[in-house]
Amino acid sequence: MHTYFTGRIKNFSLNLNKAGIIALLLLLMLTKTVDAKKGPELIQLIFTSDSHFGIKRNSFQGDSNVYSNVVNAAMVARMNTLQTVKLPDDNGINGGKLVGGIDYLINSGDIANREEPGIQSSDVSWSQFTTVYLNGVHLTNNRNKKTEILLLPGNHDISNAIGFTRKMVPLTDNTALVGIYNFMFPKNPRTSSSFQYSKDKVHYSINKGGIHFVFINMWPDSCERLWIEKDLQRVSKKTPVLLFAHDQPTVESKHFTNPNGSHTINLSDNFENLLPEVFKDGTKISDPSKIEQISFVEFLKVHPNIKAYFNGNDHENKMYDYTGPNNDISLKTFQVDSPMKGNKSAKDETKLSFQLISIDFRTKMMTVRECLWNAIPKNRSAVMQWGMSRTISLN
Repeated sequence: MHTYFTGRIKNFSLNLNKAGIIALLLLLMLTKTVDAKKGPELIQLIFTSDSHFGIKRNSFQGDSNVYSNVVNAAMVARMNTLQTVKLPDDNGINGGKLVGGIDYLINSGDIANREEPGIQSSDVSWSQFTTVYLNGVHLTNNRNKKTEILLLPGNHDISNAIGFTRKMVPLTDNTALVGIYNFMFPKNPRTSSSFQYSKDKVHYSINKGGIHFVFINMWPDSCERLWIEKDLQRVSKKTPVLLFAHDQPTVESKHFTNPNGSHTINLSDNFENLLPEVFKDGTKISDPSKIEQISFVEFLKVHPNIKAYFNGNDHENKMYDYTGPNNDISLKTFQVDSPMKGNKSAKDETKLSFQLISIDFRTKMMTVRECLWNAIPKNRSAVMQWGMSRTISLN
């Protein structure tokens, strides 16, 4: 806009009358006002998952048998320094500049580890999570307002609430799941006794900078897709959509509802009933979830503005294209590490990571970077190390 007006000004005659001069001054003032109100051009999010409060790491920063609250606190402390860290000059969004403001911090579930014998209850784990994350994150956005925390439940959080195939102590404890629900929906709180997992699903969406962020309960099964479909009716088909879930696109069969007998959670069948959809591919958890994934792929084809998928659960940083069982789709997928159960980072703590998502909402380009927060163990002043990254277009 400013360039346009400047070009037009060059063509004005020097013999302006008084009214013309006043009009020109008003025009310049208007242009300056518009420029001054221009907001930040970036949306930035930290993404982590699978905190697993209640278990131990074999080793961490020179110590052995380190509890999850200590490890997660160390990661949050590193997150709190991220804004003053310089991004790698990798041709990605904002490359070579300071990270700056963080709009959201996302944790996609397994906040509390499953409370099997010898592991603390969901109640204790939620209390530790509150201390470490909800009270311990001290990040701000570009307007110097506190970074918002966004939560989703994972399979451990839900199993603690509804029961599991093996014995737990106590048999059920929905504290973490209710805590997640109430944190995200404070105007509609539930109590331990009033919460019903069959009805009270943690799913929601946010519009920011022309991007639609959709946060779903566990995985987009047939029931969850009904909610997503309704949600997407509120946005233009040209609006880029990002999906955040706990489970990876190649969803685990055992997370569906038991197709056998009376559909109960039991040790014989081992289905966990975390997803309302009854499993269609067979009767055993070893049967691959092909039918369910194909249905999800067909949904993606109807909604091509769904540009990327973010998940936890598989405990490893990955950036790849999900192609579906029949290799007929290409969905940009970003999977994040776990601070406690990483496939690689559990054995090599220098590979512990979370992700930084940077989106330029003018160009609709997005860069996702792996932040190696413990690359130099015990050196808390060490500069953040950067791992893999990927830049994609959301157009």
